[in-house]
Amino acid sequence: MSDPNPYADDSYKWGPAQQPASPPTMPDGQAYGYPAAGTPAPGYQQPFQDTPPPGYGYPATQPAVPGYGYPGQQGMAPAGGGAPMLSIGDITVMGDSIVTPSGTMPLKGAAWTATDMSRTEEKIPTVGIVLAIVFALLCLVGLLFLLMKEKKTTGFIQVSVTSGGRHHSTMIPATHPETFAMVMSQINSARSLSF
Repeated sequence: MSDPNPYADDSYKWGPAQQPASPPTMPDGQAYGYPAAGTPAPGYQQPFQDTPPPGYGYPATQPAVPGYGYPGQQGMAPAGGGAPMLSIGDITVMGDSIVTPSGTMPLKGAAWTATDMSRTEEKIPTVGIVLAIVFALLCLVGLLFLLMKEKKTTGFIQVSVTSGGRHHSTMIPATHPETFAMVMSQINSARSLSF
């Protein structure tokens, strides 16, 4: 096992015979892979500098439509200017106006009302009844499962605003018993801004 590797000598090289490698050369002393000065590579287009070419993106022949495109474009400024201060359903309170789907109203002198049309039901869940029956047969401790209560709130809270001869109402879904208190705190904030 001490025989040297019979393939270690330089008498045979794997693969086809090759010439010694030399770096590729380009005309005019330019580096390999770069097009000659002033001529783009085949299939390459220079990026546009000032204006996009026709047919790229939005049509260049039609004027820009105000209010079209991304938020914050010219023509998209909300009535009253500035950022929204408060939002109740689809009613948005801006710096000096109220924006609704039915139109813009002045903020000063606005009358706000809220009506709670929600209800909270309290009932024993089905699981509590089943467990009470199962454990009532074994011992009277099962009757404690009848003390389990489940509260479910359904309905809506109606918010109305009247200002400048216009009126708008929105319905906010009540998901828990504290929804009306949260909406009333928002309405009180809007009322304080209306003075």
